[in-house]
Amino acid sequence: MSDFIQEANNSFVKVTLVDGVATLRLNRPEKSNAFNAEVIEELINSLDRLDSNEQVNVLVLAGAGKHFSAGADLKWMKSMGQAGYDENLADANRLALLMERLYHFTKPTIAMVQGSAFGGALGLICCCDIAVGTHTSRFCLSEVKLGLVPSVISPYVNRAIGPRQMRRYTLTAELMDAELALKLGILHEIVEDGELQSTVEKLCQQIKANGPAALASAKQLLDMIQNHPIGNETRQYTSDLIARLRVSEEGQEGLSAFLEKRPPRWKGYTGDLS
Repeated sequence: MSDFIQEANNSFVKVTLVDGVATLRLNRPEKSNAFNAEVIEELINSLDRLDSNEQVNVLVLAGAGKHFSAGADLKWMKSMGQAGYDENLADANRLALLMERLYHFTKPTIAMVQGSAFGGALGLICCCDIAVGTHTSRFCLSEVKLGLVPSVISPYVNRAIGPRQMRRYTLTAELMDAELALKLGILHEIVEDGELQSTVEKLCQQIKANGPAALASAKQLLDMIQNHPIGNETRQYTSDLIARLRVSEEGQEGLSAFLEKRPPRWKGYTGDLS
């Protein structure tokens, strides 16, 4: 990756932007990156800014220190237990909004997972398009151990691992190692600890070589076909989409570059795509 371009530091979230790759890093290593109301707000605000930033091609979600995230801060959760229903509902809505914003982020997203990812942290990972972990990564839907349920993260974890597996690991709160997480679909790839950063960087480079408008359209397409039965609506949507992309500036450039055996010159990106 090239020289540092931009960095912004909030209280608990660190944001960097280098060569089109934005890294959103949970920055509470002394608390194993557990999140509270402040962290949730900073993540939402950071996602909003990055999603509207045309310089961003890829988003990497990571955690500082030994662990990706221990999930919700238990002291914060205990304090919320002393609040009323309305306050808890408003708080839960913010966490649900965070998951939704990450899931619908218009650029490709990659979770870079080291150490533990428990509770809500597993939801964040399942909201990302791609997840890479290490052999020492550990995962758990731990909420029932606390007398709670993985409520707002359940739609995203369920989509990642399927309803049958969701039933087991929600009800047992078993610890899942990296190999099981790979088998279940939580992770796409497992690497050695020292290879995590370079593996994610390679994925970012592969993604940046693709058309940015096509990537955004691909994310919308994948969401649509998952949520609609095969039929007239799906046929019309998919036919219209490919027709529009074929005649678009980006589609024409991609086809021309392929036929001319040269790297495409995508609009808004001037980096080396070779």
